[in-house]
Amino acid sequence: MLDNHDNRNLSDVFRELQQAQQIQMNHSNKHRKKSCATKNSFVSHFQTNHSYKNYDLKLSHIIVGCSILIVGLAVLFPKNTSFTQSYAKEETIQEISEYELNRHRLNMQNIISENADMDKMKEQVTEERDIEFETKYNNNPTLPKSEEIVTQEGAIGKENVTAIKTYENGNFVEEIILSKEKLVEPVSKLVDIGISEFLAKHKVHIGDTMYFVDTVNLKETADASATDVAEIKKYLDVKLIELPNEEWCKVSFDNIEGYVKTTNLTSSYTTPNITEKNRIEKILIKVNIDMELNKASGLTLNDYKKIFTGIPNDTNKVFENNYTAFYNAEKKYNINGIFLASIAIHESGWASSQIANDKHNLFGYGSYDATPYESSFEFTNYSEGIDTVAKSLVKYYLNPSGTKIYDNEVAAAWYYNGPTLKGVNTRYASDENWHSKVFKYMDTLYKRLQ
Repeated sequence: MLDNHDNRNLSDVFRELQQAQQIQMNHSNKHRKKSCATKNSFVSHFQTNHSYKNYDLKLSHIIVGCSILIVGLAVLFPKNTSFTQSYAKEETIQEISEYELNRHRLNMQNIISENADMDKMKEQVTEERDIEFETKYNNNPTLPKSEEIVTQEGAIGKENVTAIKTYENGNFVEEIILSKEKLVEPVSKLVDIGISEFLAKHKVHIGDTMYFVDTVNLKETADASATDVAEIKKYLDVKLIELPNEEWCKVSFDNIEGYVKTTNLTSSYTTPNITEKNRIEKILIKVNIDMELNKASGLTLNDYKKIFTGIPNDTNKVFENNYTAFYNAEKKYNINGIFLASIAIHESGWASSQIANDKHNLFGYGSYDATPYESSFEFTNYSEGIDTVAKSLVKYYLNPSGTKIYDNEVAAAWYYNGPTLKGVNTRYASDENWHSKVFKYMDTLYKRLQ
């Protein structure tokens, strides 16, 4: 019997327990009015039946344990809910929660609830908003390093935005974007950034003027072995038109284009006195025996002072003291003043002749070969003689007939054979090499500017 009871499972115990409870209830109803004798009889029967004593004791223990277990389960699990249903419900809730978290789904219940609070409000809006444009940068080797130039201005775009905005106490807190619809595409701003060290060093740009630091040849291509195009003198200016790289650049000189190394060029920023040297060089480059003399030299009064001050051959300082007279004659009569001074030097032997000393006549003006001293003009001072000879050369030797000259007069051109030294030599002097001798003095004087 004991072995049989020990091998029962929990389900069998539950059934027996239920049956025992039912029998006890029925028995209690039928014998509720019985005497205590019956109770004593049941006890006596129980005590005398030794074969079931151990069994009844174990069964009571089981009944008590099962009752405790049932009460515990009832507390842990609601009525009509199985273990499988509970676990399934927990997993479903967790999955929904994770889905809402990952997908940022709106909890409409919460929104309604929050809007009921006067301190916090949410609203859905659709409005047009700006789209900021992008700025793009491009390296430009034809700009000085770090310099920026805007090649295209940016333009703001437009879009429709639907969003839920949150306010607390009337203040905006956050928003959740629901959708965007682009209306106008933004236009990117384009900016070129210079990377040329050469241009930055000299503070120049393409199209600016630069100057040669040496006499060099322009090349047909950016190659040292390329064909020469033209020779450019030191200090002359050129226009910078291309910069293929930091070693070579393309320039234009007097409508001639060619390539030269960047090391041969400078700027007025790098070499401040280069513009003055350039001015002088542009004057000197035009000095030649065939140059036109019925034009001003382009020299300044300071240039004349520099030329005529401290000449060793001018022992009596006649030319040094009268350089302003040659300058003034040039300005008044449109004649090359250095040409005029060179005639005076040649004819007077640097103001050492008797005619120059006695008559202030540096040119032998009016002289004839037979009686040079007697026939020559006499002036009150050197300036008067310089002015007189200048007017005579302009009116009779240097300009074609009818040319408007000084004081509303026109050129008579009695001895005109061209506005050059050779042309003047034809009728001014009997010495056929007179023009060459005068030009040597001109060349010497001009070179004193260097």
